[in-house]
Amino acid sequence: MAEAVSPSYPTREEVDFVIVGSGAAGGVMTKELSTAGHSVVVLEQGPHLKAEDFHHDEWAIDHNLQHMWGRTQGYPQTFRKSENDVAEERETVCGYAHNVGGSSMHYSGNFWRLRPIDFREASVRGTIAGTNFADWPISYNDLEPYYTKVDWEIGVSGLQGPWDPPRTREYPCPPMPIKGSDVLLERAAKSLGLNPYPAPVAILSQPHNGRPGCIHCGFCNGFGCEVNAKSSSLVTMIPVALASGNCELRTGCTVHRVNTNDEGRVTEVVYWDGDGNEQAQRAKAVVLCANGSETPRLLLMSETSRFADGLANSSGMVGKNLMFNGYTSVAGLFDEPVNAYKSVPATRVVHDFYELDPALGFYGGGGIDGRHPSRGTPLGYALMSGSLFGGASWGKEYKDKLAHDFAHVAAFDGHTTSLPVSSNNISLDPEVQDKFGRPAIRTTYMDHPDDLATMRWFLDKTTELMEAAGASNIVGDYPENGQEGNVHLLGTCRMGNDSDSSVVDASHRAHDVPNLFMCDGSSMVTSGRGQPTMTIMAMAFRAADLINQAAQRNEI
Repeated sequence: MAEAVSPSYPTREEVDFVIVGSGAAGGVMTKELSTAGHSVVVLEQGPHLKAEDFHHDEWAIDHNLQHMWGRTQGYPQTFRKSENDVAEERETVCGYAHNVGGSSMHYSGNFWRLRPIDFREASVRGTIAGTNFADWPISYNDLEPYYTKVDWEIGVSGLQGPWDPPRTREYPCPPMPIKGSDVLLERAAKSLGLNPYPAPVAILSQPHNGRPGCIHCGFCNGFGCEVNAKSSSLVTMIPVALASGNCELRTGCTVHRVNTNDEGRVTEVVYWDGDGNEQAQRAKAVVLCANGSETPRLLLMSETSRFADGLANSSGMVGKNLMFNGYTSVAGLFDEPVNAYKSVPATRVVHDFYELDPALGFYGGGGIDGRHPSRGTPLGYALMSGSLFGGASWGKEYKDKLAHDFAHVAAFDGHTTSLPVSSNNISLDPEVQDKFGRPAIRTTYMDHPDDLATMRWFLDKTTELMEAAGASNIVGDYPENGQEGNVHLLGTCRMGNDSDSSVVDASHRAHDVPNLFMCDGSSMVTSGRGQPTMTIMAMAFRAADLINQAAQRNEI
């Protein structure tokens, strides 16, 4: 699609919308509002990369954090397990990509829909001590048309599975071909009476919407796609928004405040541009899509005498209820090559345990898929293989072992629930600052006992699957002492009908500020089962639809 000449809106003249962040939600929001005819400025702190900018340099990506900035680039974060602990400075805790398209640029592309139960599970399951477990203010039926819109506009490959929720339209692309390691998962699962089926992924198995199909290079998770087969907002939404002629994309822009007037309405977004100059773009309305850590940080930094505890925070819920999703991983070594490193990260999934039996005594559930233990990268495996199955960690024996094991190893991973707890939160560090002088993101997090029990249960189940698959050597783990970081950043500005217990309403409008909206992982009320991005995109399509309708009625 040919790009129209991008407008250049004066900062001191109001645009209809300023959108902060261009990731999974921000990209969708930008495209939907700009193509509806609204003037839109989207602020992104990273660069606008294209397919030709992406590469397989593992050291640059995994260790120099070329896409996921951290302390090295001047963006430290801090972490503590409880408010009684002293937060320690870390390279990164809440991980996300800094670039146009956000983390959708480098995600693995696993696209699981939530199910009807996810939206009303608190009513069905009941209260859980020590948590803010609650129903969503919307239902699966409210979101289903937008899930389908994600399938077709973003581009998803898959096949309706035995446990999938109802859908109004089939996938636009057939499922990815199964890879050797997932043949073993499928056989093992069937031998245990389970129902494996093709994993739905936001990677094209064949050409769709003018983009090519996957070339199966094996560098999906953590890397940008060099052929535009991965369905990121970078290649699916942003080009359409720019072609509308109503969207100005400003990169290298670091937002640090949202200003309001005496009536408590948003008036402008303040940011540093790529040259380090402070700017302020005036707007009729603002949409925060900065992710589940940056959105609450921005609200907390935007305090005023009227909003003493942070913008839109009369409930005290901004930053609270952080959910990471749980995970487990079991690696197995096989006598013959299984080539788990080839193609996309996962081609089969087992969802028989989406809801665990309450008789187990704890809440939880999730899914199991096949992976390579190092995300399929040779360098990643070289750095971990010395301790994965034991043995030498240097010298000829180590190199021979590495050369053999890389193609002979597979992992079965569990992706699980995470409960919303007030003490798990994002706050402003009172001592550590980033290179702009903003308070660092301080994460306080300790998995709820039910989440730990769920992870332990999935570790045992994936070990059973690995044994059934015939692995000769099996090792597995889960964060039994609690997670200390994640890329799933959920729940920190949750939606709800009650303004005393939520930050935004069912249309993603802030309860406290009528022309401020939030839509990203922070909006989620519960965590789902470990793959939230499709739901985040579906929420963004729905929110944009409702925002556009409200704008047409002059209600913003």
